[in-house]
Amino acid sequence: MNPANPSLAGVLPILPTIYNDSGAIDEPGMRRVLDYVVDSGASGVVFPGLASEYDMLAKDERLHLTAQVGAWVGGRIPFVVGASAPAQADAAAYAKAGAQAGASAAMILTPHALAGDLGAMAGFFRDVHAESGIDIMLQNAPAPMGIGLALDRVAQLAREVPGIRYVKEEAMPSGQRITELSGLAAGAVDAVFGGAGGRYVIDELARGARGTMPACEISELHVRMYDAFAAGDEQRARDLFERTLPLLNMQAIFRWRLTKAVLKRRGLIESDHVRAAGPKLDRYDVQELDALLARLADLLPFVKTA
Repeated sequence: MNPANPSLAGVLPILPTIYNDSGAIDEPGMRRVLDYVVDSGASGVVFPGLASEYDMLAKDERLHLTAQVGAWVGGRIPFVVGASAPAQADAAAYAKAGAQAGASAAMILTPHALAGDLGAMAGFFRDVHAESGIDIMLQNAPAPMGIGLALDRVAQLAREVPGIRYVKEEAMPSGQRITELSGLAAGAVDAVFGGAGGRYVIDELARGARGTMPACEISELHVRMYDAFAAGDEQRARDLFERTLPLLNMQAIFRWRLTKAVLKRRGLIESDHVRAAGPKLDRYDVQELDALLARLADLLPFVKTA
């Protein structure tokens, strides 16, 4: 552990990229969502991640928004920059831009092209760390986003590349994999995080995960859930988990569309436009979303129906 850079822990939501109806980036909308995440009590924020539609952003958009997010955060909470890219040069550029913007770590997917060559993959992460100077969070996601690297290989990478301080484990079953990885990589990483939209967060925390990185539309509820669990009130944590799970299950299907639909209903953004492909909500889905949010009305302020 680097004493000059305390270990990350807690709830670190993914900040989405907000667009207007024409598909242009809505920076004021992004700033409002970021301020909401900070005010929710989150322990940090991540941008750009899969939930940010990062693969729909041009390189100059990513670099510009990374600088903007760092400036908006202003040191209020830790900032983790998403630096995933097929090419090492691009990953290093994104990580370096994050470092310049105040990020304390770079989250990077294991590159597809190096899936069969652990030595080359170690070199990839080693060089990105050297060029950026910030800690690496290895994101181990299943296909098609990632490669679902075997856990013994994740642990080997962590031992061979000191710059890898964190792992975000998202391959299934995530709870079992977090337990196994925590043993295999003991002493090589500071923390393992869960993902998968927070749908398995209680199991992951019980198995030693140091935090979770969900989408951001109900950040205050994830924070309350995590805080209750950390305080030893597992019953309260489970109650909140069970209250939110139907919405999280819907989010698993509609992804960024669901996140933005909720953020729009909460008055934080004006448009729920997305660039990425995926299923759209029909009128029955809209009715279901309104019903689910109505059942959370005592927990979520300022939610409007469609």
